[in-house]
Amino acid sequence: MIRDTATSALRTPLPGNFYRDESLYLQMKKKVFLPSWQFAFGPEALLPANQARPFTLLPGYLNEPMLQTSDEEGVEHLFANVCSHRGNLLVRKAGPCKHLVCPYHGRRFSLNGQCKSQPGLNAVPDFPGNEDHLHQPETASWGGLTFARILPGIPFQDWIKPIQERVGFLPLDTLIHIPERSHIYKVKANWALYVENYLEGLHIPFVHPTLREALDLSAYPVETNGFTVMQSGIAKDHEPAFDLPASHPDHGKRIYAWYFWLFPNLMLNFYPWGLSLNLVQPQTPKNTRIRFVTYRFAGQTGGPDTHALHDTELEDESIVETVQAGVRSSLYKPGRMVPGWEDGVIFFHQCLLSSLYPQHKGSKEDQIP
Repeated sequence: MIRDTATSALRTPLPGNFYRDESLYLQMKKKVFLPSWQFAFGPEALLPANQARPFTLLPGYLNEPMLQTSDEEGVEHLFANVCSHRGNLLVRKAGPCKHLVCPYHGRRFSLNGQCKSQPGLNAVPDFPGNEDHLHQPETASWGGLTFARILPGIPFQDWIKPIQERVGFLPLDTLIHIPERSHIYKVKANWALYVENYLEGLHIPFVHPTLREALDLSAYPVETNGFTVMQSGIAKDHEPAFDLPASHPDHGKRIYAWYFWLFPNLMLNFYPWGLSLNLVQPQTPKNTRIRFVTYRFAGQTGGPDTHALHDTELEDESIVETVQAGVRSSLYKPGRMVPGWEDGVIFFHQCLLSSLYPQHKGSKEDQIP
């Protein structure tokens, strides 16, 4: 069952040491995650005018202190939650405010991040300068979702384009957060093993009995595009499917779901009822936090089968944790991957290695200690 096969010499999985090496884990923070787009917040977190909210971008790994504000005109802003004077955390808790004042030395900022005053410097002719204003990450919004990144990297439009081409017809601006169906899971495995499991359907018949009954696994397309892997779940006759416009590339197919992975750690799973956003948050080389955020399209009375999704997640976690135990073996030598079914995993490895070792462009040899 070969699907748009990824062109690559990487036909075997990464070596076991990749999933437990502390130095590689730290390298990925700088080379993979800091230049990557990270989900910051959804429409449920938008603030009314004259409000500020601190939060952490990718907690447990990047741990970047961020500050979301809404100025007096209701315009949203995103900054590093760090005073430009001596690095103090600027805001400790969310709430209404008309300006920001650092509790360390009294430096004052407007809600649009402009430095207004500083005791002892107000008479200096060139104060405030550009370096005195709050520093901003690069930000982008799509479908009511806000993303941020710390270092330069993939242009946002290049990153999101394959998803927009597939789901742009959906009412993305009507997404409504469903808090009771949003959860956090903790997995005792390396974050990359969790991503790899997501990127292939080969395990479904063996690990997911309920999902196996809903999907037609004789037709399970896998496509790679840009920095994205898309898997299409084809519905059986008794299962719901998207009503696709005639111009859609999948018109004529009964699509049960589109499962998108965006490099390096975001999954966007679109169903006829809405979106399940999964954020993979590395914590240690052997521990990962998975954040599920569920949204429903306005006007949709249906929604996720919470028990089915929960059961599927627990099944995935169980198998990934046993893989983590297995790759510790000194006798483990990775075998060849299955063309078509595991193209997404191959593509993920390509992206990782290109970020870690850009001078080698895809070869694993002599790269991983």
